[in-house]
Amino acid sequence: MPTPDVLVAGEAIVDFLPDRPGPLQAVEGFSRRAGGAPANVAIALARLGERPWFLSNLSTDAFGDFLADTLTSEGVPERFLTRDADHRTTLAFVAHDASADRSFSFYRTATADQHIDPSVVGDDALDGLSWVTLGGVALASDPARSRLLDFAERAREHDCTVVFDPNSRPELWSDTATYERVLDDALALTDVCKVSDEDLAGTRFGDESLDTLLDAGPHTVLSTRGADGARVVADGRAPWGPAEHEHTGYAVEPTDTTGAGDAFLAGALYALANGEPLSETLAFANAVAALATTESGAIAALPDREAVMEFRTN
Repeated sequence: MPTPDVLVAGEAIVDFLPDRPGPLQAVEGFSRRAGGAPANVAIALARLGERPWFLSNLSTDAFGDFLADTLTSEGVPERFLTRDADHRTTLAFVAHDASADRSFSFYRTATADQHIDPSVVGDDALDGLSWVTLGGVALASDPARSRLLDFAERAREHDCTVVFDPNSRPELWSDTATYERVLDDALALTDVCKVSDEDLAGTRFGDESLDTLLDAGPHTVLSTRGADGARVVADGRAPWGPAEHEHTGYAVEPTDTTGAGDAFLAGALYALANGEPLSETLAFANAVAALATTESGAIAALPDREAVMEFRTN
């Protein structure tokens, strides 16, 4: 099996999905699912055939064992997974509205994902990588925040393309000013950024064009619009050159939109890592995201490459 060319860094957590739509106080039962945006991206890439390294820290509690078993069963290598007996696993309880959109309630005090240790990734490993991907949830608190920002800087020194998904969860941040400051720090170290409107709400980027994000650091910005598809802009620094494309997405009947953005990012990474042009990258990523919404949970419906190609031809 080839050595991974992509490394995904960030949290793996446990999502509890409701047995019915509506507010959490009306829900009587939940089902347990592996989650966390970076873990979702890593698993989605593995299913597509682009097996990545995954840098994270898992608790040794029962939920951590569940996450470790899930990652192993999905073919994600454990080389850069550390285990932590001193901190528990983050839990997220999900609520769904009538259109299958979701909101989260986190239980994340002194948890394992806040203690990710990028020092386990040596310079020799970075020399063998082309892509390093970070998620924003792990940047919400230290020590993970400072460690991962330092890691992004080190990755760039080794000529890795740094991909960043802010994945904003306002309830995890002390205030909007702190989020915006960390967002600025991360964008300055980013080559490719994937964002949604929610990620930028309340920040100086929220009412501006994507060009403002390009000015903050990335040479390429992928902007998701839910059922309305996605857009990409790139400037002259991008290896694929300046460009702008849109894709209107694919019509599906969603069951659960949890993880759709993560599926999109994995699809985009897969396409870019395999040398696809930006227009094809958007189309492929939108197809992966659409398929991911057709079952409950962020991972259950993640497709392989063959399923994506069949979906696009129907």
